[in-house]
Amino acid sequence: MKEIYEKLGLFYLGKDVDKETMEPVEALTLLKNKNFTTHAAIIGMTGSGKTGLGVGIIEEAAIDNIPSIIIDPKGDMGDLCLSDPSFSVKTFEPWVRDEALSKEADPAEYAQKIATMWKEGIQSFGQDVSRVERFHAVPKTIYTPGSSAGVAINIMSSLEAPPAQIMEESDSFTAYLKSTTTSLLSLIGITADPLDSKEYILLTQIITQAWLSKEDLGIETIIGRILKPPFKKIGVLLLDDYYPQETRFKLATKFNALLASPSFSLWLQGDDLDIQKLLYDENGKAKIAIFSIAHLNDDERMFFVTLFLNKYIAWMRRQSGTSTLKTLLYMDEIFGYFPPTKNPPSKEPMLLMLKQARAFGVGVVLSTQNPVDLDYKGLSNIGTWFIGRLQTTQDIERVIDGLGGKIGSRFEKGEIKTLLANLKKRTFFLKSAHLDDIRLFTTRWVLSYLKGPLKRDEIAALMERQKAGQEIQKQSFERLGRKNDTLGSFQNVNASIPQYYEPDPSGQNIFIPTLAAKAKVHFFNQSRGIDEERECMLSLELDAKQQQISWEEAREEEVDFTRLPHIAPKNAQYYDLPKMILEDKGLKYAIRELKAYLYQEEGLDLYRCRSPKLESRPGESRSDFIVRVQDLLQQKKEEEIEKLKTRYASKEKVLQERLLRAQERVAKESSDSTSSMIDMGIAVLGALFGKTSPTKIGRTISKGGRILKERGEMSRAEERVAKVQDDIDTLNDELEEKIEKLSEKYDIGNCEVETFKIKPRRTDIDVERCAVVWRVS
Repeated sequence: MKEIYEKLGLFYLGKDVDKETMEPVEALTLLKNKNFTTHAAIIGMTGSGKTGLGVGIIEEAAIDNIPSIIIDPKGDMGDLCLSDPSFSVKTFEPWVRDEALSKEADPAEYAQKIATMWKEGIQSFGQDVSRVERFHAVPKTIYTPGSSAGVAINIMSSLEAPPAQIMEESDSFTAYLKSTTTSLLSLIGITADPLDSKEYILLTQIITQAWLSKEDLGIETIIGRILKPPFKKIGVLLLDDYYPQETRFKLATKFNALLASPSFSLWLQGDDLDIQKLLYDENGKAKIAIFSIAHLNDDERMFFVTLFLNKYIAWMRRQSGTSTLKTLLYMDEIFGYFPPTKNPPSKEPMLLMLKQARAFGVGVVLSTQNPVDLDYKGLSNIGTWFIGRLQTTQDIERVIDGLGGKIGSRFEKGEIKTLLANLKKRTFFLKSAHLDDIRLFTTRWVLSYLKGPLKRDEIAALMERQKAGQEIQKQSFERLGRKNDTLGSFQNVNASIPQYYEPDPSGQNIFIPTLAAKAKVHFFNQSRGIDEERECMLSLELDAKQQQISWEEAREEEVDFTRLPHIAPKNAQYYDLPKMILEDKGLKYAIRELKAYLYQEEGLDLYRCRSPKLESRPGESRSDFIVRVQDLLQQKKEEEIEKLKTRYASKEKVLQERLLRAQERVAKESSDSTSSMIDMGIAVLGALFGKTSPTKIGRTISKGGRILKERGEMSRAEERVAKVQDDIDTLNDELEEKIEKLSEKYDIGNCEVETFKIKPRRTDIDVERCAVVWRVS
């Protein structure tokens, strides 16, 4: 029965609590991971144990190969990086040093004490070292936007045009545009009203026009377009009448001051904000990405959260629909980002996430101290509530109606009110649309060491290795040695050969020759529904002694021919062109060689898996394809489990009835017998059917059995209970064996991913432009 809940896709959250004694019982508190697609909220005052519960949920997801992205305004969630399966003193010592010194204890001795306590705590909840190892192996990264403490993330490199799925829906596009614009303005201290703010209206016009042209924007581009907008009117009013040049200059100056700020440069460095890469590694394995934003001011936090949510929505809308839990988005301390009355930039994308994410297998988990922090429209989209101790009467009253009053519930409203004000730390009510009744439980001991908020230097130490591998390489055009080349002021080039000139800001105008080309390669495969076009832009440096054109030595480099002058500057000097280029009228030979090269080298790389039978889409990376295969396997596995559920339901019912009759018989023979046996349920079946949690059946029955044996009153009732126990064990063993086979059958490790390539036809290669481009030496 060991850890069978993981094979069933269940999150192990803790143990049920007896409401009379307020002590944990043997029954495990389990929740299907797919239930989190209807989202969850964690509510409780400071010290209630919200962080521990949140960390536990993320750990469960990671063990089930479900990735998570965490927005961490306080800095607590970085504790997920503090795990060690060996529980060594050397590992724990840096984590506990400050606490040890504050207690005037020796750091090494204190680390030994804490490591032992943590190991024993984990084991006390039935978790062994192998579980810690599985979680520890999941890659975890702490990103610190706008800071060099953690891994750098380039949040501002471009304001990418949203995907077609958002552009095609008017409401989604409007919400996306509004939140992007308001967050940008908030970054320069402007709280914009969408109805009458001239800054907002101007910026939305600029961004809309760019996005409709499928153009990505950067801050530099926005500044230029504020000064010189690509339109003459706003509505029916002339631009200069509505928003004069002088006023626009002031707005542009604010963005320019932001861009010029040394601290802001940190927003422009590091990894791109690619959601898929944040979630999965190259082999499709889950990762945990933690965005620690405690160091940012309020405006910067709002800007980051809003822009990030928009990026996440853009990624989400490109995914295929699924009923399984694909990923978690966790936000700690939601206060201020999703309020019931105000409308900060982050509110609209968050509400959109809660409304739409379920269809894409995305679960949102929000944590807050007060229920009044959450917008009432969002509450109706949250299916699971974890509620810990609440301090104020207002907070308690707000959640009473949601928790109590259900017919048949074990908890009355008055009872809930009393409990909420007196719950122990780490004890929560669990109310879920997927459960028959309210549960009271205590959270399990987490696998990560809960140190508290991480300091800047602690984040830096934890991320040192990942930061070292994040060197940003500046690419430069490698120049050929030209010691023996002639530098002259004239080039006798045939008029049929197009020429362009790279501007030289220095005015020296010393040029080297390159051959640049823009081509389009079309890939078509009717049976696979493939009709794709790829643009290739190549630049090849030329040497006077070259005898042939070697396009394989060219580098990919975007050349915008429309923006390059085609008239030579005055007083220019040139290195010699090779003779073969001078004699190649219209560059026909160069174009022919380029087509031959592209035919040989270009291909549409695709991936396929024969079982399950699936092929990648054009442009889909190997990692993305593996993730899609995993999603399909998980879905098939869940379908098989549902079939098991149907098959075993009648058997489970019969055993429950037998168990009840046997217990009643024992009760007749012994007035001192307890009801412990009926509480035990059926371990795996109960969790599978959503009725109760796996319990240690043998222990409970043995306890009842010992009581009755001591009194000599078991007789035939003992035999009946033992028979039911054997039947339960047999049924559980049988079910566990079937689940084990399903886990093996649908294991991604058994799927071989092959690579194959679709080649273009020669007639599907079109060289749109090939020219000599004179580059600055």
